[in-house]
Amino acid sequence: TPRKPQIRLHNPLFPVTDGSYWAYAVMLLALVLFAAGIVGNLALMCIVWHNFYLKSAWNSILAGLAFWDFLVLFFCLPVVIFHELTLKRLLGDLSCRLVPYLEVTSLGVATFSLCALSIDRFHAATGPGPHQTPKVESCQSILSKLSVIWVGSMVLAAPELLLWQLLQETVDMCVREPSVELPESIYSLVLTYHEARMWWFFGCYLCLPLLFTLACDLVTKQVLAQRLPQKPSSEKVTIRCSSSSSSSSSTKKKQHVREQRLRSTVMALTVLYITCNLPESICNITLAYISVPVTAALPALVLPALGLIGQFLLFVRCSATPVMLLCLCRSCIILLYKCCHSSFFLLHN
Repeated sequence: TPRKPQIRLHNPLFPVTDGSYWAYAVMLLALVLFAAGIVGNLALMCIVWHNFYLKSAWNSILAGLAFWDFLVLFFCLPVVIFHELTLKRLLGDLSCRLVPYLEVTSLGVATFSLCALSIDRFHAATGPGPHQTPKVESCQSILSKLSVIWVGSMVLAAPELLLWQLLQETVDMCVREPSVELPESIYSLVLTYHEARMWWFFGCYLCLPLLFTLACDLVTKQVLAQRLPQKPSSEKVTIRCSSSSSSSSSTKKKQHVREQRLRSTVMALTVLYITCNLPESICNITLAYISVPVTAALPALVLPALGLIGQFLLFVRCSATPVMLLCLCRSCIILLYKCCHSSFFLLHN
């Protein structure tokens, strides 16, 4: 009986050559992003789901964003790094289709989460009672809002499952090209998506969250500025107010500070999101419109390196988002300590 050929994996780490330094750098960066992202996203989800008074639409959307970032880092990052180091694809054709699907779904979740957070801030500033303390929402209300974001993102990313296929030659390559074995009607739809994919990503996953958050932020900022209590222009005016009115003014100022902090959080998330996605969009548009001879004249390693940089920027966003949120919310550190302390206590009892 003929023996099955043994699969030999390329090991760039040993023996040490000039190419090994690149492999060590990639692996070290991946380990840092993986550790920071996994711990940060788990901490953010733990803080929200283990604190009754944080179960609002705002915090649940952030926890949902952390969940998808966790999935991307936990599944996609090891597959990408394994392929970069060994030139082989983990799980074969399955990972070739599933990795782009999870990455695009994560982009959709981040996009619609930013839009939902901007709408939440807009309603809080323009509603009839903007200075009331946010109430704890029911699970049904939270799940309905999360389902709109998640289901919409998963449906929009569904063509990615049919767009990619694995080519196994000297090295494993994931090619963005619809399979000819698809039914004719589905093939035409996937081909249309493939041709419009670049501008679809630029419009839906880049311009939409940027313009939406900027517009909502400008309106929210103007409304908050109009409702901020103004100081009297003349110092000779005698101020007579009761203790209840002074406490009410103090409460309004605290709520105004809180709204400003939440608005800054949305803008910080938007800046991080745009910073990590803009280079890849510009690169894809540039490569699509330059001439074929210019593209053919590029070194063979340029296009794979650009693709790897684009994926690493996605991993940087997934890792940096929870870290930035934890740094912006100082009280979250205390809640994280209480969450870990209670979990440690339950494990040992």
